Amino acid sequence: MENIIEVKDLHKSFKVKRKQHDVLLGVNFIVKRGQVFSLLGSNGAGKTTIVRILATLTTMCSGNVKVCDFDLQKQPNKVREVISLTGQYAAVDEMLTARENLNLVAQLRHLKEYKGKITELLELFELTASADKLVKTYSGGMRRKTDIAMSLLGEPEIIFLDEPTTGLDPQSRLKLWDMIKELKKQGKTIFLTTQYLEEAEALADYVAVLDGGVIVKEGTLNELKKSLGDIDLPTLQDVFLSVVTKGGKQK
Repeated sequence: MENIIEVKDLHKSFKVKRKQHDVLLGVNFIVKRGQVFSLLGSNGAGKTTIVRILATLTTMCSGNVKVCDFDLQKQPNKVREVISLTGQYAAVDEMLTARENLNLVAQLRHLKEYKGKITELLELFELTASADKLVKTYSGGMRRKTDIAMSLLGEPEIIFLDEPTTGLDPQSRLKLWDMIKELKKQGKTIFLTTQYLEEAEALADYVAVLDGGVIVKEGTLNELKKSLGDIDLPTLQDVFLSVVTKGGKQK
């Protein structure tokens, strides 16, 4: 599989109350086309910062990043054409229906002959029956599905999902997992951040652990287990806790 995202020596700092706060201290990773790539890290580790940089919403301080072979700094408009982003909170207009939200996005993207695609997405996300009801009447799970459906208009090559199941009930979370698996079958590349380790374990082909501003471990689940020696680590949660701690004490 070819590299679809390449991140080299990525640095990012913010000024907070006139003091510099370093978030990313030289992040390196590669995402292969067709992968579900999961970025793990504790709250505040910088996962959303990385997503926002890759989605051209935040500038990096330094580093080299390519998305679909486009230079992120020199060709941001080209990058925007091949990606979609679903953030932590559903970005839908509550005073519109799901169908109207999808129509609006299609028109903003200047898509042609998009009505058939909208019908297809409504069916995929099991929203057909409620497609013409106002989004303000939807459950959290339905809003999230509408949000992701909107992000798929225009056939993006990479889908960024930043903690997409945060706040969902267990049933809605499992349904969304099924949606992500279906998108993978369609050949989509998915960049997933999550605070639920079982979610990454269920969905990800490849996992990178962000800690202390750098990627401290990466690989498939089996590779991560092997890299930590003979310790019995049956789940990703055990792996994660072993990676970000030293001798049972937090770094």
